Amino acid sequence: MSAGQWARDLGMGIRFAFAGGREGWIRALLTAVGVGLGVALLLLTTALPGALAERHRREEARLNYTFGEQIERADDTLVTADTDTQFGDRDVRGRLLEPEGDKAPVPPGLREFPAPGDMVVSPALKEFLDSDGGELLRERLPYDIVGTIGEQGLIGSQELAYYAGAEGLAGRAGDGLVGRIDSFGDPNPVEEEMDPVLMLLILVVFVVLLMPVAVFIAAAVRFGGERRDRRLAALRLVGSDGGMTRRIAAGEALAGALLGLVFGAGFFLAGREFAASVEVFRISVFPSYLNPSPLLALLVAVAVPGAAVLVTLLALRGVVIEPLGVVRTARPARRRLWWRLLLPLAGIGMLLPMIGQGRENGDFNQYLVTGGVICLLVGVTALLPWIVETVVARLGSGSVSWQLAVRRLQLSSGAAARMVNGIAVAVAGAIALQMLFAGVEGDYTKETGYDTSLAQMQVRVPEGTELAAAATKLEETEGVRRVYPLSEGYFADRPWEKEPQRTAQLTIGDCATLREVAKLPSCADGDVFTVRGGEYDADTPSLSRPGQKLYLEKSIGDSRESVAWALPEGLKQADSIEDPTGSRRGGFLVTPAAVPADMAEVVTGQLYLSVDDSVPYVREYIRNAAAAIDPLSYPTTWNSVERSDRYESIRTGLFVGAAVVLALIGASLLVSQLEQLRERRKLLSALVAFGTRRRTLSLSVLWQTAIPIGLGLLLASVVGIALGTVLLKMTSAPVGVDWPSVLRMTGMGAGVVLVVTLLSLPPLLRMMRPDGLRTE
Repeated sequence: MSAGQWARDLGMGIRFAFAGGREGWIRALLTAVGVGLGVALLLLTTALPGALAERHRREEARLNYTFGEQIERADDTLVTADTDTQFGDRDVRGRLLEPEGDKAPVPPGLREFPAPGDMVVSPALKEFLDSDGGELLRERLPYDIVGTIGEQGLIGSQELAYYAGAEGLAGRAGDGLVGRIDSFGDPNPVEEEMDPVLMLLILVVFVVLLMPVAVFIAAAVRFGGERRDRRLAALRLVGSDGGMTRRIAAGEALAGALLGLVFGAGFFLAGREFAASVEVFRISVFPSYLNPSPLLALLVAVAVPGAAVLVTLLALRGVVIEPLGVVRTARPARRRLWWRLLLPLAGIGMLLPMIGQGRENGDFNQYLVTGGVICLLVGVTALLPWIVETVVARLGSGSVSWQLAVRRLQLSSGAAARMVNGIAVAVAGAIALQMLFAGVEGDYTKETGYDTSLAQMQVRVPEGTELAAAATKLEETEGVRRVYPLSEGYFADRPWEKEPQRTAQLTIGDCATLREVAKLPSCADGDVFTVRGGEYDADTPSLSRPGQKLYLEKSIGDSRESVAWALPEGLKQADSIEDPTGSRRGGFLVTPAAVPADMAEVVTGQLYLSVDDSVPYVREYIRNAAAAIDPLSYPTTWNSVERSDRYESIRTGLFVGAAVVLALIGASLLVSQLEQLRERRKLLSALVAFGTRRRTLSLSVLWQTAIPIGLGLLLASVVGIALGTVLLKMTSAPVGVDWPSVLRMTGMGAGVVLVVTLLSLPPLLRMMRPDGLRTE
């Protein structure tokens, strides 16, 4: 068969697709919409790595790196201070800026520095501050808005960020909160080596998210199967042979796929612009981030039409097309099981050699992992038609709606299985990933040790802040039950500028608060205690002599000085206990009356707060009070556990991707459902004309969807648990089934199908009208 003959036959199929009148156009458009949604998601997925890399690049470019040795003041230096905060569950990035010369570096996204008392904000923050819900945050940021941050200075369209002008920061440079820089960005970027288990997670996430899309594209190009059969029979009647007829059918599918590429590009461009207005799991992007890799985009443009032709030819290979009809309209031959089991077995075979490698020997072969996961998930699409056919063949009698549904499924179980294949693949992959995440979560999660029963928030105030006044202000804040104020610092045996040899911790607080960190024999204001049993504390005993001179570090701009203090007579002994932060303090405990004024000015204050969570916005009130005490105060919320940032970002990426995939799968499923109903319009109208109740037909449509999806979700659960078990064994993690996640994912899949079914009911009712019997 020459290439010219192939081109002529495919071209004839393309003409038939667009020259078949209204029916032909509707069929082509439905196919194009189904394919287009899948293409849009593929383009989005190819753009995601670049978008994440661009977010990281912009974050690096605006970094004000103030750690390490402080640079000298010059004409090109800038003093900065981090004033990050939170509002609800949203992070707000804040920076105070004080330029020290005309050549001071301007942050990315700004044209000039804001004057003291002014601030430049991100568009999302400006919109939020102007809204009714932003009143509490507006109190916390008492600056005049004079402009907005440009796109180059933000990592996402919905990021809340601001730069505020300040004065007097230079005197505090080097105190750990304020620093001096001469450029933005990390001067010594270090590329961290990726954990092999996290690499495995990323690889499986991408395969799991892309597989349902490929399955739906393959199903979308087969829309209009029954009407196409009649057209193919007509072609045989006018003289075309079987091979030519199949090539013409492939050309019709190719037309829908090519139009789908156009639709997909349009959907992607529309979604690209829409992405700027949404935030999913606290991740947002700018449209300019979403630029697909040209090579991957070209691959999609070639693969989708090629898949349309290949799928159509494979689907028609076992079909006999004769001038008077197509064999498919009769009862099809029973499907064979043996070859359908080969795919999942091949997948397990690819993954088995990597079992037990774990993190130490975790050189997971990317090709074997990808191939193994793909084979297992494709195995779902191969097994589901056989399972649906086998089960519906054995279903018995029931109500009229049940019998209508079962008979329809018995005649076209393949079409029903194709419709739910994408959902089944998505659920199977998601279950496996949830098991893998649950199994390795312990490696990336650690206990903080915080005693959240005693305190739920902590506020750190800068050096020199009067702690008693700060504690009083916080105690007066609505929703605060109690405040435990402690001042902290470190003593040394010689001035800090002379490199001390021995150090000991200093904690200042009233007797009630000190009892939360040590077991005291007795306590009165003016007492000083030396502590036994502190963690990592070896020097306190040798420094605990009355009259011993100790030195407390005092930072003044770029210089280091020390405040001297002699231990008084009458030192008392105390035993360290676990404090609210989960650690055992050592060193010295000092009550306020024993602290000289010069020493009180150079310690850092920590206030631990017991909070009444029944008060609405209580944490916002506390953050506002802390900002009023000092803009550089740093409130934090205590959690009993914390997770690795990389692990959390991968998990968030999965949720974002799963949400997008399920939404597009639902949209494609709705298109598929509408196409099937459109093909049966005359049948539905005839049944109503003969007296069948509309409620009966509606229930039959529900049963036709519920039976395949129930079987599909059951198969997805089995395959997902099997894949999850293998992946857990590969990482040497304990195997366990995360049943809540299994139920949640199957419930989400069923929920998508239920929503699609409900949305298809109004068109179904319209198709039951008598005018559906009209023909041309």
